[in-house]
Amino acid sequence: MTLASAIILLILVMDPLGNIPFFVSVLKKVPRERKRRVIARELVIALCVLVFFLFLGPQLLKLLGISGPSLSIAGGIVLLLIAIKMVFPSHDDLVEEEHAEPLVVPLAIPYVAGPSSLATVMLMASGEPSRWADWLLALVCAWLATGLVLLLSVELEKLLGKRGMVALERLMGMILTAIAVEMALTGVADFLAAHAAGK
Repeated sequence: MTLASAIILLILVMDPLGNIPFFVSVLKKVPRERKRRVIARELVIALCVLVFFLFLGPQLLKLLGISGPSLSIAGGIVLLLIAIKMVFPSHDDLVEEEHAEPLVVPLAIPYVAGPSSLATVMLMASGEPSRWADWLLALVCAWLATGLVLLLSVELEKLLGKRGMVALERLMGMILTAIAVEMALTGVADFLAAHAAGK
């Protein structure tokens, strides 16, 4: 995986465009002048969680006895489920929060640092641990792009409208579907190769 493809993959799984309606809904009761501060704070928390899993995730997987091919297949399945949800969204997905100002949940976790994002960074780190600097750079770049979109969430939603947001969300879902299938197939191929070598 190249640095550019890692950045694109992370942006897709963080799904900033798809998260705009959630952010707008959750921050509805937050004063306008504080919204960007709250979003920035939640983004920093999400980055800390993602970096933690990037560096300590592989050790956790070793401790649990989870192999690389298993993680690749599982990651592909998780991404595929996320992608299907992006292409065919449910009306029940958008749930308004009662709290005026959210902390950690749900903006940082799981909207930005969700299961798919955490699985992706662990997969990259465990697949090629020697390239940790590349993965960290990819994570920071994807996080910056995601943060920029989310900081402009209110303006973007007004600009694109509901139909524009849905169209972009489904397009990203289709791209992520192809990436998820490729990831799962790579895991299956690695498993079969390791099984054949063990015979």
